Order: sequence, then structure tokens, then C-alpha cells
Amino acid sequence: AWLEARAAGVTLRALPETACHGTLPAIPGDTRALVDGLLGIGLNRAADGFMAQWIAHLADSELPVFALDIPSGLFADTGGGAPAVRACRTLTFIAAKPGLLTLDGRDCAGEVDIAPLGLPYPPAQPACATVNVPASFARALPARRHATNKGTFGSLAVIGGGIGMTGAPLLGARAALHLGAGRVHIGFLAQPAPLLDPVQPELMLHPIAEIALSAMSALVVGPGMGTGTAAREQFAQLLHGSACAAELPALVLDADALNLLASDAALAAMLEGSPLVRVMTPHPLEAARLAGLGVAEIQRDRLAAARLLATQWQAVIVLKGSGTVIAAPPDASGNVALSVNPTGNAGLATAGTGDVLAGMIGALLAQGMPALQAAQAAVWLHGRAADQLVAHGTGPAGLTASELYTPMRSLFNALLRDPRGS
Repeated sequence: AWLEARAAGVTLRALPETACHGTLPAIPGDTRALVDGLLGIGLNRAADGFMAQWIAHLADSELPVFALDIPSGLFADTGGGAPAVRACRTLTFIAAKPGLLTLDGRDCAGEVDIAPLGLPYPPAQPACATVNVPASFARALPARRHATNKGTFGSLAVIGGGIGMTGAPLLGARAALHLGAGRVHIGFLAQPAPLLDPVQPELMLHPIAEIALSAMSALVVGPGMGTGTAAREQFAQLLHGSACAAELPALVLDADALNLLASDAALAAMLEGSPLVRVMTPHPLEAARLAGLGVAEIQRDRLAAARLLATQWQAVIVLKGSGTVIAAPPDASGNVALSVNPTGNAGLATAGTGDVLAGMIGALLAQGMPALQAAQAAVWLHGRAADQLVAHGTGPAGLTASELYTPMRSLFNALLRDPRGS
């Protein structure tokens, strides 16, 4: 590479000896870009001393930075590390590194390209994780044939909506309609329950006691539920009733359902002994409560945290955040399959987007998708819808959760037409 650079006429300057002893040279005034090759993937502690000075020096230049393999200072396995170079583009070698895709990695790496360096791609050795792309879930997408009816695409109930929080299940239920669920009900804890959703009158609204669990293909439990005594009792009844149903509904456990499980050993034991298939969608604080750890420990290694939760709760885990991590329950050999989602942006950091995601997962479960693939598809579509909105000038600042419905529906139908969508 050095010889090719010289042959191409790249001007090469040797640094003075003082540059290796704490005195950093000025960047020449005619420089148009910087290539970062200070540190590689073996870093296991925060950059300090001379290297930290160089990282700051690159940032102070305000020039575009292109990183080799990984931005210097970033941990390749976890996406942690500070200080770290912030590159506009990263050329990584042989295969992608998890740290490029999660935690601080997406901010530091920018666009990522892969250079196999003449080796087979993808590499022959087993990956510690995969990137969540349509190929991960395409075969499980629910076909839309002519000879179908609304019953073909399942019945979903979104359970939650305590006093002052009735908007949360509405957001999830509306998302489920837009993602193709055949029938969508909402069971409200708040009484009296709303009689009608004027925005989406197709939804069926009930007091929670009137939800017929035996008729449901899937349940989303938790949006706006609260964590008081009434919520705890209703959750216990739902777990018991669902486990006794003739055809077991799949569960999406979100928001306050997760907080109740983390704080109530009896509820956790009910779920542990249940045959119900479940998807759990914690953000880092909820994940910390579920695992009995601190938030910093969850964020320090998000892949390890998702693996731990999937094993502990025997559930598909969707650990939300920058580079959402999706983990399957352990297989017969104890292996946990992990994928890292590459879509989404800061526009999703607003109230209600988690409710929308939970409703999306529930809709796909109701349509018969396996839990892992339903979670992967919903997470990818959720993030891609936000990316599309931002690309067209809506957000990231001020993007609202309900604005995701239209682009996610278009993207979903595009995948149904061509599952190879990118």
C-alpha cells in the first residue's frame, strides 16, 4: 500500500522525532483529508497519553478522517472506548467488527466498507454475530396470497394504557395495523376505556378484562401499563390465561411488563415456567433491571448483555439502542445467535418509538413469523423507516413516533414483493 501510494503521487512527509515525544506537528495547510491508522482492533483499554493526544489532534483539525480497520480508540468487540477518532468512513479488513455497529461505533465509524484482503468473504470461521439484513428474515415473511382473509393474518391484542398513558398502546396498535395484522385489539387498564380511536377506527378497544385471550394469535404487553398493584394483578392473570389457552399466543413483553418482571420474583417465576414464546424489548435501563446489573455494565458490552438476557429469560431479546442487538434463546448446545441492526438514527430517540416497535413485532408474530425473524424484521424496518424519513428532511430532530407508519408500511410491502430488498 505504501508503494502504491508513492506510485500514485501521494506526497509523503516523515514526522520529526519530536512527534514521537509529545510535541505534535501542525497538519500541513494543503491537507484535504486524514487517514487514521494509529491503533488497531487489539485495543483493550482506553487510549491515553501520546495516543490520546493524537486522537484529539485529528478531531481539532476539522478535516474529514478516514479510518483503517477501526477508528483509533474504539473497542472492536463492543463499540466502547473514549477518546476515539470520529471518522466519516471506515475501511475495515476481512469482516465487519461488532464495535463498528453498536454503542459509540456508528458515530465513530461513519460509513463502513469491508476489504476482504484476498481472503474468502464471508470468512469461513464462525462469526460471533451477524449484521441484521433482509436476508436474515426474508424466507419467514408472511406471503400475501389472493385466497386469504383477515383471519389469515392473525389477531393481536396490545395490553396496557393505564391512567394518563393510553397513548402508548394506541401507538403500538396503529403500527400493528400498518404492518398487516388481520385484527388488532387494545385492552386498556384505564377505566373507562376509550370507546373509539378516531385516528384509526379499525382498532377494537376494550377494557382489559374483555380481551378474549383464546382468540389471540399474539399479545403485546406493557406499553403504558404502569407498575402498580392493578397492573401487577392484570399481568399475572394474562400470563396464567395465556399459558392455559388452547393455542398459545406469542408474547411481546415491553416497557412496564419488563419492569414488573424485574421487580417481582413471583411474576418472573410464572414466566419462567411458561411454555409461551416471548420476545422482550428492553432499553439499557430495563435490561439492567432484568439482569440485576448497572446500566454501565450493560452498555460496556451490549452483545454479552443480550446473550446473558436471552439465556436468563429464555426469550428473544431486542436490546434497543444505537446498533440494536437481537439475541435468540440458547440452542441445544447453549449457543446464542446474535445479530446487530445497522438501520436507524437519532430520530428514534423520542417518546413512543418503542411502543411502535413492540406493535410491529406483535403484528409479525400474529401473522405467523417465528419470534427471532419477527424481531429481526421489525427492528430492521423500524430503523429503515426512520432513515427514510431523515433522508427526506423529516428529522432527526422532531421526528415523531407516528410518522414511522407510512414509510414502514411501504418498506414492508417492498420486501414482500422482493425479499432481497436492501
